[in-house]
Amino acid sequence: MKVNAAHVSEIEHRYRGENPFRTLLYLFEEQKFRVGMAFLIFSIKHSPVWVIPLITANIIDIVTSHGSTKALLINILILVLVTLQNWPLNILYVRFQSRAIREVENRLRSALVERMQQLTMGFYLRTNAGVLQTKIIRDVENIEQMVRSLSDGGFVAVNGTIAALLITGIRVPIFLPFFLVLGPIIGFLISRLRSKLNANNERFRGEVESMSARVNEMTTLIPITRAHGLEQSALESMYKSFGNVKSAGLKLDAFNAKFNAIAWVTFQMANVSCLATAGYFALKGEFGITPGDVVLLTSFFGQLIGSVILLTNLMPLISRGFSSITSLGEVIESPDVEQNSGKPLLEDVEGRVTFDQVTFQYPQSNVPAIANTSFEVKAGEMIALVGPSGSGKSTLINMVIGFLRPQSGRILIDGRDLSSYDLRSYRKHISVVPQESVLFDGTVFDNVSYGMPSVTDKQVRDALKAANAEDFVNELPNGVETLVGEKGARISGGQKQRLAIARALIRNPRILILDEATSALDSQSEHAIQDALNTLMKSRTTFMVAHRLSTVQRANCILVLKAGKVVERGTHAELVGAGGLYQELYEAQSFLSDSDASQ
Repeated sequence: MKVNAAHVSEIEHRYRGENPFRTLLYLFEEQKFRVGMAFLIFSIKHSPVWVIPLITANIIDIVTSHGSTKALLINILILVLVTLQNWPLNILYVRFQSRAIREVENRLRSALVERMQQLTMGFYLRTNAGVLQTKIIRDVENIEQMVRSLSDGGFVAVNGTIAALLITGIRVPIFLPFFLVLGPIIGFLISRLRSKLNANNERFRGEVESMSARVNEMTTLIPITRAHGLEQSALESMYKSFGNVKSAGLKLDAFNAKFNAIAWVTFQMANVSCLATAGYFALKGEFGITPGDVVLLTSFFGQLIGSVILLTNLMPLISRGFSSITSLGEVIESPDVEQNSGKPLLEDVEGRVTFDQVTFQYPQSNVPAIANTSFEVKAGEMIALVGPSGSGKSTLINMVIGFLRPQSGRILIDGRDLSSYDLRSYRKHISVVPQESVLFDGTVFDNVSYGMPSVTDKQVRDALKAANAEDFVNELPNGVETLVGEKGARISGGQKQRLAIARALIRNPRILILDEATSALDSQSEHAIQDALNTLMKSRTTFMVAHRLSTVQRANCILVLKAGKVVERGTHAELVGAGGLYQELYEAQSFLSDSDASQ
């Protein structure tokens, strides 16, 4: 897998190990020029906000003192020019701002999906798919919204504060202490109120994430839900999740309403106090304050307090954004990574597989799923895995694929320790035909050639023919260009399985995994599939997990598993009369088959 260097740097960063603000600065490290240009252009294009009060004060003083018309026109001309420049500079500002934000947004999502392709299957057994979708979509969106709001609202606040203090300090320095004392006090009071929102925001975010997971679960289980008449149960579960989101949202909205009301009243009272003080001094003729200065001071004090309130209003977005940065660390910094970097590639595989004293135990289990298991499969041989449910068949198959790693012992491929090689290169020599075919909403051609962009139409048709799928594909409305629907919903189970076999064939694997590939099919479909599998298995090392023992009788070796241990091994002829577990399973299935036939 080709990994972008920029995305690797995102993956290597400590998202959870440091302050989210430092991480935010790190994310925009490569965008410093664009961010700097955006701030500079914003400061110029935003200048009317602080120029207008100054010009207005000048005009009022000119009018009240019966000044010259020329002075009046000059001030008006300055006002017009400063206002007009906002149009082109705003377009330029958005260009720099948007490019910086979208670049980081794209890099984050790319880093997430690249890390997800590196994580072990154990991680996915513990993590809900809906939660991962939320991180890729909602968490990155939260960061994007936070940065956009900070650049728009934050730049306004910074410019407003600097302009108010600078111009007031030059023009009416006596009022500067008034600004410097009252502004921070009001800001402190509002920020104290705003800090109480953090808990509500976290609770709301958690409920939304939980709801996302439930929605994903519901959509996945719809066929089972409908088949068993469990619609009301599924709806009640969703209604409960929606209710939790509603309750958390109402509490959040109620507190927001209370806060906004207090903030508005505080803002207006502060403005009144400034207006009253400036008006009194102007009326008494003290400190040289003119009628224009009254307007200027009131406007700038409003800007100063407005800037403080604006920053506090951004706190929920900032809090959500920082929480999302930490949330991304759960994936990007997960230690459960398949370590392939720097390992040599496994270019050639003959197909000899050796398990040497292999043991594996799941973290949540008290007993090994595979215990001290040893066997060897020669290249081109077929080995069958049978046993009751929970005996370790799927675990052993996942270890052959490299999804699970031995906690002791070794797995050798052609005599080479699999743990010493890049597993991605090894898997290029493997094909898997699962019990339930995994198809996506694309054409027959796309599904068969998945991951192989250079495959020709002839190669696809040859694979379909070898998989006994050519006839039914030709009968489809658009042949190989027919859309099969989400999860192959527009074709039958047997047809889906034959497409899965064609997908395996076209890759010409050296090691083939058949994970109960015919157990979900009827007898007629199974016969057609079995013919295709016989073609697929020729000259390939084959691991077959079988529920129906009739399908494993030609295996070179049958491993009988029970509680993670190989309790019997041999051919069908050797095991069927040995009086062990295999004979019990075989006779039980034969009895059931005879009973079905008699009915």
